[in-house]
Amino acid sequence: MKENRREQPGWKWGPFTARMPGIHLNLQPSQHIQGALMLLATCGAVTPLMMQYFGVSFEVAWTVSLFFLFWVIAQTVIFGDPYAAGAITAGLPITLVYIGSLTPGVAAIEGMTALFLVLIVLFLFFGITKLGEAFNNLFPTALKAGIIMGAGIAAFQSEINRLPSMPITLITAWVVIMVLMFSLPFNKLKDTKSKAIMTSNALLLSFGTAGLVGWIAGEVSFTIEWGFFIPPVAETVSTLSIWAVGIPGWDVFLSVIPIGIVIYILGFSDIVISNTLLKEADKARTDEKISIDPTRSHYTLAIRNMAQLMTAGPLLWIHGPLWTGVQIYLIERYKKGREFMKSIYDGPMNFYLLAIPFGLFLPIIGIITPLFPVALSVALLLTGFACAYVAMNMVHTNITRGLTLTIGFVIAMYGAAWGMGVGILLCLLLCGFRDVDKEIVQEREEEKEMEQEAV
Repeated sequence: MKENRREQPGWKWGPFTARMPGIHLNLQPSQHIQGALMLLATCGAVTPLMMQYFGVSFEVAWTVSLFFLFWVIAQTVIFGDPYAAGAITAGLPITLVYIGSLTPGVAAIEGMTALFLVLIVLFLFFGITKLGEAFNNLFPTALKAGIIMGAGIAAFQSEINRLPSMPITLITAWVVIMVLMFSLPFNKLKDTKSKAIMTSNALLLSFGTAGLVGWIAGEVSFTIEWGFFIPPVAETVSTLSIWAVGIPGWDVFLSVIPIGIVIYILGFSDIVISNTLLKEADKARTDEKISIDPTRSHYTLAIRNMAQLMTAGPLLWIHGPLWTGVQIYLIERYKKGREFMKSIYDGPMNFYLLAIPFGLFLPIIGIITPLFPVALSVALLLTGFACAYVAMNMVHTNITRGLTLTIGFVIAMYGAAWGMGVGILLCLLLCGFRDVDKEIVQEREEEKEMEQEAV
């Protein structure tokens, strides 16, 4: 059965495969509304930050977000990657540390443009040479764990600072999302249809509950207007795109190279996670062959980020390979069989398809705009929580656990350059040239293999 599987057909172009909705991909209306609202709210979370740091109007910032959504959907429809695309969310807290040190306006725009360009070069270089894994392995596990921990600490730090502005609303959102996604007592409850619906719509429930509680508490207000949003494309391009901003100076590039390396490591980790999830899905089905190609993924990320700069300009987060929560949700549906999802490519397409059309309706904008701070807070909270447990799970000795926390703290407080420098120095001083955590993992794997052979 496995040998007879075929990849979902499409239009081949170079290393990519375009698959059009309704032609190559099956439409599933039941997924459209949920996905569109989740994507709009989460993507729109950085809209107020663009207004703050770039000094642009809401209309321009929202237009940039809509272009971002287009290039997110393009990953599946135009480039043929099976991932549920998103942003490198773990890089956002580190980016905010950097962007907060710049003067709002032109300096911040140039800084983010330079960061995008550095990452485009990294994605292209490691895609062409296929050295991404080798580069990633150059860094000791403790340093990589420290980078991830730094993203987590910076995320928590930003949310603690944001809390006084709307305490009841944000705490409500935090409680709902943490209970639905991580609570052990909740997970032990009897599996019911209601529980399944709640867990699969955890983000929407946290936004909705927080919005209702915030409205009752007077922290959130909604202004509903009727009509359509007309994106000011010309103003956006003339303000933020690389055609208007130009190529930043060398001093700007030098300042963002350490951040670019950190975010690339985080992005490469996302690709590894994506491939692991997809390989599990591939084993569960005998009717479709899933094409997993890290080289294509590197090219896709380079093109998406370059296209973002050329069509609308930078955001405060970088185009990444996956939205982890959505990817897990879609893969679980895919594993259930063709009656739930005919092709792995159907999932992201259906989940994202209506995001841009919904983003042009003023009533929907009026409902979700007041919830942008909630969406940003939830995204950063989940990022911080996930980064913390992933980082601590990577290290296996007390020395490297201490290193992880120290490096993470320096990155969160002083930025990526200081964090990388201090991290490399401490790793050399305390661990030498050994990657003790990798050695421990290898020893455990060897012991496990010996036990299996003995049985």
